[in-house]
Amino acid sequence: MAVTHDDVRHVAELARIDVPPDRLDSLVTELNGILGHMEALSQVDTTGVDRDAERDGATFVESTPTRSDSSGPLPLLSPRESFAPAIKDGFFLVPRLATHHEVLDESDDRSP
Repeated sequence: MAVTHDDVRHVAELARIDVPPDRLDSLVTELNGILGHMEALSQVDTTGVDRDAERDGATFVESTPTRSDSSGPLPLLSPRESFAPAIKDGFFLVPRLATHHEVLDESDDRSP
């Protein structure tokens, strides 16, 4: 599957970035090159390769051990109220952000 100018424009729109027309050719070439490398990698025979271990000399070594995420909350140097614009029930209150597809009228202001 080859990337086209329309594909680049579509992805740019989804990412909400501006891609100048003069960059389209180079981006199509780069993305097709990446896909070409991925296609070459997909042709490599990996039969018998253990995907969960790495070869270290004559033994297999498991990946880096991980710790549990049960350390609990970390103490703050300053209270949250000192750097938050508004807090309610322990949560930060932030104004709603409008997207380029959605425009809020003034009567629908949901900011704190």
